[in-house]
Amino acid sequence: MTVYETEVPGVGHKFELELDGDERLVVLIHHDGKREVYHRPGENADSEKLFSLSGQLARQLGSILEGAHFQPVELDEVRVPVGEAIIEWFDVEPDSRLAGQTLAAADIRDRTGVSVIAIQRGEETVSNPEPTETVAVGDILVTLGTRDEQDDFGTFVENDAPGTPES
Repeated sequence: MTVYETEVPGVGHKFELELDGDERLVVLIHHDGKREVYHRPGENADSEKLFSLSGQLARQLGSILEGAHFQPVELDEVRVPVGEAIIEWFDVEPDSRLAGQTLAAADIRDRTGVSVIAIQRGEETVSNPEPTETVAVGDILVTLGTRDEQDDFGTFVENDAPGTPES
C-alpha cells in the first residue's frame, strides 16, 4: 500500500492511502490535533468527508486499528501443533448432501481428508462425535484438516445431492 504525505500550508498534513483501484482514504491532521477522514472514490473525484476526530479519539482509534487491544490471527500465517492443519466451521444447509446422513455413511475423512471433531447443534456441542452420529440441517460441523482438505470439504458439504454422496 502506498501512502502519500503532503504539507497543507496553514492547516497541517494530509495523508492519502491507496485502496482498491483509484480509491483513496484521505486523513487530514490539523495543527491543533483535529483529524478529518475523507474517502475519494477516484483519482479526479471530489473527496467526501466521513468523520472527524479529536486528537485523543484519533489515538484511541489508531491503537484499536493497530491491534493494541485485540490482535486477530492472520490465517495465512497460522501454524498449529498438528502440522499444517487448521480448524474450520461449516453450516449444514437444507440442500447439503450431508443432511440426514451419519458421519460413517458420509465417509468424510476418506473423501476429503478432514476429521469432524465436533458438531454444534443449537446450544449443544457434540464433542468427538461417533461415526453413528447423524448430521442434521442447521448443524455446524467443526473440522480439522489442511487448507486444501478444508477447501475440498467445503465443496463436498455444499453440493446439493440428497442421499448418498457422490464420489
